Amino acid sequence: MRVAFYAPMKPPTHPNPSGDRRMAKLLMQAWRGAGHAVELASRFRSYDKGDTQRQERIRQIGRKLADRLIRQFRARPAEQRPDLWFTYHLFHKAPDWLGPTVSSALNIPYIIAEASYAPKQADGPWNSGHLACAETFAKADRIIGFNANDEDCLLPLLDNPNRHMMLPPFIDTAPYRQAMLDRVAYRRALSKRLGLKEDVPLLLCVAMMRSDQKLLSYQLLGKALEKIIERPWQLLVVGSGSASAKVKMALAPLGDRVSWLGSLQEDALRPLYGGSDIFVWPAIKEAYGMVFLEALSTGLPVVAGLSPGVEGIVSNERNGLLVPQGDATTFSNAIARLLEDRSLLKAMSVAAHNDMIENHGLQQMSLSLGKIAQEALS
Repeated sequence: MRVAFYAPMKPPTHPNPSGDRRMAKLLMQAWRGAGHAVELASRFRSYDKGDTQRQERIRQIGRKLADRLIRQFRARPAEQRPDLWFTYHLFHKAPDWLGPTVSSALNIPYIIAEASYAPKQADGPWNSGHLACAETFAKADRIIGFNANDEDCLLPLLDNPNRHMMLPPFIDTAPYRQAMLDRVAYRRALSKRLGLKEDVPLLLCVAMMRSDQKLLSYQLLGKALEKIIERPWQLLVVGSGSASAKVKMALAPLGDRVSWLGSLQEDALRPLYGGSDIFVWPAIKEAYGMVFLEALSTGLPVVAGLSPGVEGIVSNERNGLLVPQGDATTFSNAIARLLEDRSLLKAMSVAAHNDMIENHGLQQMSLSLGKIAQEALS
């Protein structure tokens, strides 16, 4: 089967790395793992920051591109035309102006992954995209969700709620397994690099530095760690962004207990996961994050704020500890508990890696996509 792949928010070929770009690449890889040929249908970005006139221009360009794609696909031999259209990540700021039109014209299934709908956006600066998404979701043959937070607003738009299905978020776990196997060497190298004793527990957080919920999480993390400042630990911070000065101010009371490592690519991150002891992130007002998948795949237990998206990855008391969002004291106590109980930390480490292999690996996603495609085509 041939799959036409499209990501209106950010194409997998975009020069700037991000979670969106990475997930798009992983989904293409998962489709190929299911035995299907995948082609990137278009690099067209429909994302807009709130300019209604620009949104109308984007819509018009999208319609023209859709018509062009239809002509191009129809000009191909039948065996080279797509059998299914797959769109990843669409919402009011990045609607899909291509997939519904092309799939309808070619009479092929239209499948969406990671769709979100926010009723509060009605009549707002993205109203055209908001309305377009509602129409798109109603037409989709299948909608795949990775975040349970999206269900409540999506399901009322569907005539058949069975067209919406939840799948576990996933990554390619293989590189992280290798980082786990190399943990001793990574730890030794990391301690030497930071000038620390090898027995000093290393806490790791990886997050962009923005003046939104990210900053709120950094601020809570600073308050939580200040409560256990008398204990031995070192916090490794990976990230950068427009709010970096505010983040440094939030963690300033921790002094030299913080190591600022800047923004790092995936390959450079794996040794940090492998060499650390606990991944810490309050995750205030956040859905699931790729960083949780990465940490757990490396056998790194997690302390995080409780939300449906995070809860779908981190299993409380099994591979990590989940605490009420915004509660610095409980967050602090959870970190202290793992610092004190090394046997619990070790048990969680083993469970973390095993859970990712069994439930959140690339192979599992390939199998799920293969089944969904069969059902949509039948």
